[in-house]
Amino acid sequence: MLYCLNSRCLYPENADDVKFCLSCGSKLLLKDRYRAIKPIGQGGFGKTFLAVDEDKPSKPPCVIKQFYPQAQGTNTVQKAVELFTLEAVQLDDLGQHPQIPALLAYFTQDDRQYLVQAFIDGPNLAQELQQNGAFSESQIWQLLQDLLPVLQFCHSRGVIHRDIKPENILRDRHAKLVLVDFGASKSATGTALNQTGTSIGTPEYVAPEQMRGRAIFASDIYSLGATCVHLLTARSPFDSYDINHDTWMWQKFLKTPLSLKLHRILEKMLVSIPMRRYQTADEVLKDLNQSPAVAKPAPTAPPTSVSKSSSQIDLELEEVKTQILGAAKPQPNQAQPPKPISLPANNSVIDKELEELKAKYLGNNNLPNQ
Repeated sequence: MLYCLNSRCLYPENADDVKFCLSCGSKLLLKDRYRAIKPIGQGGFGKTFLAVDEDKPSKPPCVIKQFYPQAQGTNTVQKAVELFTLEAVQLDDLGQHPQIPALLAYFTQDDRQYLVQAFIDGPNLAQELQQNGAFSESQIWQLLQDLLPVLQFCHSRGVIHRDIKPENILRDRHAKLVLVDFGASKSATGTALNQTGTSIGTPEYVAPEQMRGRAIFASDIYSLGATCVHLLTARSPFDSYDINHDTWMWQKFLKTPLSLKLHRILEKMLVSIPMRRYQTADEVLKDLNQSPAVAKPAPTAPPTSVSKSSSQIDLELEEVKTQILGAAKPQPNQAQPPKPISLPANNSVIDKELEELKAKYLGNNNLPNQ
């Protein structure tokens, strides 16, 4: 099927073997090579179509993005033209990254501007959420590991995406995440960062400063954090934020509690005050990949007394016994004491007393520490 790209066409669907629309007469092939098959999306500045590149033998699928601003007014349309042109320029550079769709063509036909990009064959994260339910912690870990390097790549090229949300994150056939739709992106030049611009983006995921037209790199980090919260809770970020107390409350909507580490990372990504938030994607990755610190054992106080085993006590008591019995026999050439020493009558009495002493010692030694 061929799909007519004339927005005023009443019957845009055509058979494969025609070159001009049977309804309005518009030319069906863009640049004599790109054939639109069906519409797959529509935004504020344009429509998106699934297409085929007829110029290549394999006829690979691609995406045609048609500039078609819905808002009226000279200033609005002019701003839309600037953004569309900027998207083409940025994609020409950013498309070098394997997780950003490559720009195949940018041109004007019949007074309309067009972008042609590589097609990503896979669902977006909003579709995955609807199909499979809330994401697990391990899925969020993987999402951050996959997407933060892409975000850092964009920021290193001076580009703020400004519209990060589940619908703009696709999973390709290799299960790799791909960031799409740079139509709202902004070039973060030195002067641009210091100027208040147009508030662009999806309100549920937009950082407070971006809502005021002051998007910075950290604004994308906020949007990615809000995306994670949405995927974890299956609720709109609006429903997970207490506007009266200026605080997030997404934790209470989790089916399974998160690890303390991921909880802290998401909380820092979502701080309202920009300077208290992560400033770069690398900072988030560093915390994400940092191993938990090995806890050092607390120093113990030196023991006040030395515990002795039963065998050690037996040995020492035997020595005492020997000394006592030895004292009962006067040694040769040894002066006799002026008074006789009172000694136990026999060995059995001594043994009995020593056993009592041993039991008493062991009993005291087994007392619990205070």
